Amino acid sequence: MALWRDCGLLRPWNDPRKDIARKQAVQPGLFLVALVQGRGGATELVGTAMAGYDGHRGSVYYLAVAPGRQRLAIGRSLMARVEQELLAMGCPKINVLVRTTNVQVMAFYEKLGYARDDAFSLGKRLIPDL
Repeated sequence: MALWRDCGLLRPWNDPRKDIARKQAVQPGLFLVALVQGRGGATELVGTAMAGYDGHRGSVYYLAVAPGRQRLAIGRSLMARVEQELLAMGCPKINVLVRTTNVQVMAFYEKLGYARDDAFSLGKRLIPDL
């Protein structure tokens, strides 16, 4: 959760603890983490990706790379693994939601071959987190 906070992914209406618990209950193999050996031998979490597949489309959430570790291909590696896992499940397409103001992340996904769809994302909360 600290990584997500540092990357600006947390929002007041989402409880990240509940998001993690939900992911651990449904397709936990699609919750990926990137770890590196830190100083003194400690393992350091440097990236995450949370994906899902509903039988029609795949989705990716919480793609995050520690600010001090960005531009080292960690995000690219996480997305490649997500794509491999979803493809192995028979997923024909992946949708990624990016805030329109996040120009840097838009450019990241475009470099990976993602393009804007002619669609508008709508949402409705069924279970309030807070």
